[in-house]
Amino acid sequence: VLEAKAVFVLHGIALMLVFLLRACRQFPGCGNIVTFSQFLFIAVEGFIFEVNFGRKKPAIPLRYYFIMVAMFFTVSVVNNYALNLNIAMPLHMIFRSGSLIASMALGIIILKKRYSIFKYTSIALVSLGIFTCTFMSAKQVASDSGLNEEDGLQVFFWWLLGIAALTFALLMSARMGIFQETLYKQFGKHSKEALFYNHALPLPGFLLLAPNIYHHAVLFSQSEPFQVPVIGLTMPIMWFYLLMNVITQYVCIRGVFILTTECTSLTVTLVVTLRKFVSLIFSILYFRNPFTAWHWLGTSFVFVGTLMYTEVWNSLGPFLARWRKRPKEE
Repeated sequence: VLEAKAVFVLHGIALMLVFLLRACRQFPGCGNIVTFSQFLFIAVEGFIFEVNFGRKKPAIPLRYYFIMVAMFFTVSVVNNYALNLNIAMPLHMIFRSGSLIASMALGIIILKKRYSIFKYTSIALVSLGIFTCTFMSAKQVASDSGLNEEDGLQVFFWWLLGIAALTFALLMSARMGIFQETLYKQFGKHSKEALFYNHALPLPGFLLLAPNIYHHAVLFSQSEPFQVPVIGLTMPIMWFYLLMNVITQYVCIRGVFILTTECTSLTVTLVVTLRKFVSLIFSILYFRNPFTAWHWLGTSFVFVGTLMYTEVWNSLGPFLARWRKRPKEE
């Protein structure tokens, strides 16, 4: 039930990726200001409502949060910086869709876990489905990527560095999920506290990115004016997109941190990956990109793989058995 609720909540905020895609299309290197805004908003909210202006002591020792934060900050920055290494947004999404495979592989290696054949098959199907949809979307927007291929070898070199950065971030993200799982087993469930410290402690690190953040803040301020519905306030449209992204990201990340205290790292990764998949489908429809037969095939893989992972037939079995007996009893 909890997993179903989490999927519903995360799917309901698929607009987050749309706002991010809009920003990245106009300003491809804006990832740092987006991430900084998200971290700052969550840290301020947590400082007021969770740690009571610093008067509440953490239930989990700070040294563990520093380790988690180092992983979290590294993953966020590396993923954002990869966009500056000739990595297009669709390819970026393709790599991040492999998080399920990375999470399962590290779970087997580090936690010595073993899964049923249905789990292995379901993860493979979901990953294949997301890869198929994302790859086809990448082909559709390839002409809009704007990469400069005149320098050939140099462009390819930076692209390889981008691939290496994405691979590193993928494995580090999976390792962070396993670290969180073991931490919550040892110290108990403290999702709101973890949410605050994971976003407050990295804030000084953004000083290293201050010039880039300031540069994009100026660019955002120079974007076309936009009148916010209902309240009638006029503001640059890029700041409006950023505000909407921050709000939806807050809801998303809070749901994820609650989920990490209740489920295994692999299940959390599955839910987050499904949210990314729905965001991808939503962005395809929103930007009116063609939804081809390959997209339908990928969607069916994701749907079947999700049903296999959740073993929904275990719940439907007793219901169907009772339903088949009803005509005989009547």
